[in-house]
Amino acid sequence: MPWTKKEYPNAMKNLPVAVRHKAIEIANAILEEGKLEEGITIATAISIAKEWVAEHGKKSK
Repeated sequence: MPWTKKEYPNAMKNLPVAVRHKAIEIANAILEEGKLEEGITIATAISIAKEWVAEHGKKSK
């Protein structure tokens, strides 16, 4: 099930918007490949998104 900016995992609800949007994008790409379980996908996507936002100059809490 692909996630959207309005429908996303609870684990992403308290993330800064920029991080959440990137995490959703990453998680959907990982799920599309079908290589990881959903829980691992969410955690991985959040971690990568935080790094990506930090490296690209967007504010992250």
